[in-house]
Amino acid sequence: MTDILSEPLTLPCGAVLPNRIAKAAMTEGLADHQGRPTAELERLYQVWSDGGAGMLLSGNIQIDAHHLERPGNVILDRPLGNDALGKAMLDTLTSWTAAATRNGNHFWAQISHAGRQTPKLVNPTPKAPSAVKLGLPGGQFGEPEALTEAEILALVDRFANAATICKEAGFTGIQIHAAHGYLLSQFLSPRSNQRDDKWGGKLENRARLLLDVVSTVRSSIGPDFPLCVKLNSADFQRGGFDFQDSLQVAKWLQEASVDMIEISGGNYEQPKLMDMEGLEPPEEQNVPQSTIEREAYFVDFAKAMRKQITIPLMVTGGFRSNAAMEHALDSGAADVIGLGRPLCYQPDGPRRLLAGSQSLPRKEKELALLPGWLSFLRNIKMVRAIDGFSVQYWFYAQLYAIGRTGAPNPEKSVFSAFREVENTHKAWMEARR
Repeated sequence: MTDILSEPLTLPCGAVLPNRIAKAAMTEGLADHQGRPTAELERLYQVWSDGGAGMLLSGNIQIDAHHLERPGNVILDRPLGNDALGKAMLDTLTSWTAAATRNGNHFWAQISHAGRQTPKLVNPTPKAPSAVKLGLPGGQFGEPEALTEAEILALVDRFANAATICKEAGFTGIQIHAAHGYLLSQFLSPRSNQRDDKWGGKLENRARLLLDVVSTVRSSIGPDFPLCVKLNSADFQRGGFDFQDSLQVAKWLQEASVDMIEISGGNYEQPKLMDMEGLEPPEEQNVPQSTIEREAYFVDFAKAMRKQITIPLMVTGGFRSNAAMEHALDSGAADVIGLGRPLCYQPDGPRRLLAGSQSLPRKEKELALLPGWLSFLRNIKMVRAIDGFSVQYWFYAQLYAIGRTGAPNPEKSVFSAFREVENTHKAWMEARR
């Protein structure tokens, strides 16, 4: 038994995580066309609950049906009434949370709004802080429109409504997604937030929406219920949200009674979390590098943040070896280790680690849409973007397989996975129409 990984963690609100491993949030794409959890989503989380992690984070639960990050998101965009539709949604949510907590682990709801990162097939004119289009080739994302003051204020209530429903349905905590270039992250970045009102300009204004959401959600769920925020350590883009910004926002979140901050980084234009190349060289951050070889992407940022932040930190991205996880915990850089992609093809990875396994497998380097002799084409931005997202689709296909059969399908090709996900997205959108 690995002692430090198996230690419980008491959060500031009093809730206790049974160990230090969390299944990080990964978009599942398994909700039905009305945004309700399905039997496949339940089966996926049953497998993960059996897998040994002390806490599971859901994928994006969206607060606006017009701003999904992909077809198949769970959607909570209005209060649940006492009619048949409201009762059906609550029943499916309750069944999902029961499946996901059957081994005594926590299950937290990640609530989000995609903003300008809403695919064009979902919404060709999504709302965003400013009318700044996502800088990706291929035409997958439309021209955004700037939110009005009234629309911004309504977003705060939407987040609180979703959090309230999730608590009622049996989730054991809430995570507000303010990373990876989704809407709250867009407000934080001066590249995507070019407003000149109280919601833009200086950092205090750019962080206003996030802090208002945190305050309102905390009031809705009460002081004894876990509340977490997923925050970028940096966007890694020139002129974007940098580490000094992140550190200040983290201090404000601590003052706002957040129980944990999950440290991540990047966005669709600079997908640092997924270890993919961005469309421009990443902007370096003024954060000291570790003197030991490490595999996790954001440990240095966590170490620097820990010097000024006392609440628990969760670090996600790149972890594979037991040694790296133990070092992050022993050094105080992290209180919880987030695991994502490895649990798509080895869903019982946490249980193996807790039983003494020294590492989890790494599949990413084996996967590529392009054969090796055509790898030179990755110098073309559009080809690089398609290749990167095709690999991501392979992981989506593993979640489909677990949801349908209870087991992954690691032999599936990237090309086959790409076609499966594209066809699934199209069918979901057709059903929704």
